[in-house]
Amino acid sequence: MLIPDVKTSGAASADLSALRRTAYAPFDPDVDLYFYSRTTLEMGCAVPMEYRGWREEILSLNQSCYIHTGLNPSFSYRLKGPDALRLLSDICVNSFKSFAIGKLRHAIMCNEAGLVVAHGVLLRLAEDEFVSHYLGLWIDYKLRTGKYQATGEFIQDGFVFQVAGPKSLQVLEAATGECLHGVRFADHCLSKINGMEVRVVRIGMAGALGYEVHGRLMDVMAIYAAILNAGAPFSIVKLGRIAYTMHHTQNGFPQLFVHFPAPLHEDRGFMEYQGAQWKGRPSPLLSGSMGADIRLRYRNPVELGWAHMVRFDHEFSGRSALEQEVANPRRHMVTLEWNTEDILDVHASQFRAGEHYLPMEAAHASQHRGRHQMWADQVQADGRAVGISSGRMYSYYYRQMISLCSIDVQYSELGTPVAVLWGEAGTRQKSIRAVVSRFPYLNEHRNEQVDVSAIPCQARG
Repeated sequence: MLIPDVKTSGAASADLSALRRTAYAPFDPDVDLYFYSRTTLEMGCAVPMEYRGWREEILSLNQSCYIHTGLNPSFSYRLKGPDALRLLSDICVNSFKSFAIGKLRHAIMCNEAGLVVAHGVLLRLAEDEFVSHYLGLWIDYKLRTGKYQATGEFIQDGFVFQVAGPKSLQVLEAATGECLHGVRFADHCLSKINGMEVRVVRIGMAGALGYEVHGRLMDVMAIYAAILNAGAPFSIVKLGRIAYTMHHTQNGFPQLFVHFPAPLHEDRGFMEYQGAQWKGRPSPLLSGSMGADIRLRYRNPVELGWAHMVRFDHEFSGRSALEQEVANPRRHMVTLEWNTEDILDVHASQFRAGEHYLPMEAAHASQHRGRHQMWADQVQADGRAVGISSGRMYSYYYRQMISLCSIDVQYSELGTPVAVLWGEAGTRQKSIRAVVSRFPYLNEHRNEQVDVSAIPCQARG
């Protein structure tokens, strides 16, 4: 995700008491293990790895409801002016011909080679006003290096909560006292919680019925408490970092720096725009059998499963490359189901003499050797490489190890047998059997398809 940097001198010298003062949720005395980045530690933005256990938390998506604060700081960006929409059209693969006020887009931005450099949520607030999340750096770069009658600013005083699961609508209606049944998928509206203004957005990166709540930072603790209080009768659960990361794979929603990296450092103009801010930043730690060549891990929208969002009704960065890709796609996005016996053999190797296989953590592949990873494994068939697997996670709901895979078209049919090469070069490697499965893997009660008319309204009065 694109995020502005802050001045840090490393975790060792950062003020760790900030963990007790995290700005987006009350300190939980029962939680000891946190996730943070070098960018966010001094902001007090550490997120609990888990609260009461990632299994319970991830099941809440299917059984009750959760609240997640880990998108903060959301690095929101406001773009306003007569050329605001023209700028967005120039840099997004999406069409904006029917982009009405009160709607949102999953905006996708590419470089001239058609590779994704940024993607995130874009809200239209007025005819000439837009707010984005995790898109700000690229928009600001293009604004300041182009000729547009528009202004842009990073929003420093806001927050974003995710509230998702089959009970999420009831929870938010109990919190706002308002009937929100009319908020359709990809809609947003203003509401209030205990007199404090919020924006309710119907979107959820986990796939099931879900919403976001946007508000002012000065109200964040009061609104968090109000949502938890309203959610108590509906068994609301606090979601940690582990379960959040796993949702993206299960939902079939690839995420930057989890499933694939962005070629930002290869854009000279962008690096000049960033200036000294990006100097000295550690290189991404690349893990898995795909090896150390980061260029092999870049993706275009087609191989990420987003071809349906690419529209050629306007000129945009990367159009020429994507016209060829859409017309003759090389890869499709699928879910891989990993063979259980092979996974158990990986675990069992640690109890045998000799070199064992690379340990496979139970939950997901994002941490290894004490650092956050960008993990990717080579997928093979017929004796050659045919795809790239990333975001491996254990779906506790489906009791299956899965990953997302951009795979050569001829191997993308359901049921096709392939193999995931487990382990890094120079170590003992194992070919793990896998089969091409449905994409997205979460295939029931999806947000865009849920008919909320059957859900009891909780509005007061």
